[in-house]
Amino acid sequence: MNPPTTVTPMLRLFDTAAGTVRPFEPRTPGKVSMYVCGPTVYGPPHLGHGRFSLVFDVLRRYLEWSGLDVTYVSNITDIDDKIIDRANTEQRPWQEITESCEAVWYRAMDAIGVKRPTHDPHATAYVEQMVALIARLIEAGAAYETSDGVYFRPLEVGDYGLLARQDIESLQVGARVDVVDEKESPIDFALWKKAKPGEPSWPSPWGDGRPGWHTECVVMSLDLLGEGFDLHGGGQDLCFPHHENERAQAVADGKVFARHWVHNGFVMVDDEKMSKSLGNFTNLLDLIDRYDARAYRLLCLQSHYRSPIDVNEKNSAQATAALERYDALARRIAGLGDGVPPDTATIERFVGHMDDDLNTPRALAVIAETVTEINRRLDIEDIAGTEPLAAAFRSMLVAVGLTVDDEVAAVGDEAATLCRQRDDARAAKEWARADEIRDQLQAMGYVVEDTPTGTKVRKG
Repeated sequence: MNPPTTVTPMLRLFDTAAGTVRPFEPRTPGKVSMYVCGPTVYGPPHLGHGRFSLVFDVLRRYLEWSGLDVTYVSNITDIDDKIIDRANTEQRPWQEITESCEAVWYRAMDAIGVKRPTHDPHATAYVEQMVALIARLIEAGAAYETSDGVYFRPLEVGDYGLLARQDIESLQVGARVDVVDEKESPIDFALWKKAKPGEPSWPSPWGDGRPGWHTECVVMSLDLLGEGFDLHGGGQDLCFPHHENERAQAVADGKVFARHWVHNGFVMVDDEKMSKSLGNFTNLLDLIDRYDARAYRLLCLQSHYRSPIDVNEKNSAQATAALERYDALARRIAGLGDGVPPDTATIERFVGHMDDDLNTPRALAVIAETVTEINRRLDIEDIAGTEPLAAAFRSMLVAVGLTVDDEVAAVGDEAATLCRQRDDARAAKEWARADEIRDQLQAMGYVVEDTPTGTKVRKG
C-alpha cells in the first residue's frame, strides 16, 4: 500500500561517515541496496539484536512503502571464537551450535515481525573469497603474515578512523595492549587466524585456519550488492572497530564501499546500558513471551533510532495497551475505507517526519492523532469523513510494520440476536433500549464496540 502519488518521499538520514544528516540518494533510481550486519549464532538473541533488526526492518519497509525496490542483505556469522568456545565447553560439534542458534534467531525475528532478508549469506560459504581478498591485501602491502595469522595495517589507509570520528594517532593511543608481539601496531587487526589443534579450519596460503570477523562482511556485501552499494547499517557498537575495519579493507583493495552508514542507539534495561559486564543481556524471546510480540516494535518506534531506548515492565505494558487501542479501532473500521485513497494531508505529515532522519516518534504522533480523529468522526457518524482517514491509518501502519488484529470473533446466536436488536434500537433512536442491550451483552462477558456497520462484540 503506497502513499498517494502527490506525496513524494525525500528521505534524509544521519550518515556516520559524514557526521551529519544528508539526503539518501540511491545508486540506481528506484532501487535500494542495504547491508545490515547480522548475528553471530552462538546464543539466543537479546534486546540489542531485536532493536537493530527492528530499526532496519522499519527503514526497509518505509522504503518499500515509498515504492522503492529494496535488496536487503543480512549475514550470519557461523564461525567465530565464541562459537568455538561454546562448542568446546559443551563438547558438541560447532555446526550443531550454529544450526540450533540460527533457528532460534529466525524464530525470534518472525515473532517480532522482521521480514526475512533478501539474502542471508553465511560466513562459512565465503571463506575462499575471503582468502582471495587477504592475498590481494598482502600483495598491496596492506597486510602481513605472522606466526599466528595475517594482520591488516590500518596505517596504510589515510582516513582510517572515519567512522569513529578520530584520527589514527588518537586510536593508537587508546588501543588495547595486545599479547601478539609480532603485531607492528596495536591497532592492526587479524584477517586470518591460524588454526590451533582441534579447531575448525580451512586451507590458505598461510596455513589452515579461519577468517577474522572483520573480513567476512567486506566480501559478502560486495559480492551480493556490488561496489558503491547504498547503505551499510548496524548497532552503534559496531561502528568502531568492526565497520571501520570493513571499510578500511575495501579501501585498501581499491573498492568503493558503502555510500551511506547508519547506526542505531543502545538499549537500556531499567535505566542501565545493556552490556555483558552488567549481565543484563535480556533474552528477546523472554520479552515477547511475556508481552504482545508487537510491543517491542512499538517501543522502538517511540524512540528515535539514534537515541538510547529504555526497556522495562512499565513501558512494555504501556506499549501493549496502546496496541489494544489500535486493534479496537481496526475492528471498528473493518471494511471502511477499502479502495478509498488515504487522506493526503495526513500522509504528507507522516512522510515529512519519516523523511526527517526516520523520526518515528513524531510519525507515531500523527498515527495517534489520526486514531483520535477517526473515533471522533465515527461517534458523530461522519462515515464519509472517516473513510480517507481509515485508509491513511492502515497505510501508515504498513509503512512502519505494525500489524493490527481487526478480526471480530464469531459469537453465539443469542449474542448475535442481541446485536441486531441493539442496532434496530439505535436506528429508531431508542437509546435507553440500546443501552439496556449493551449492558446485557457486557454481563455475558462481551466487549461491545460501535462500528459503521453496526454493533460488534468480542470476548473480553
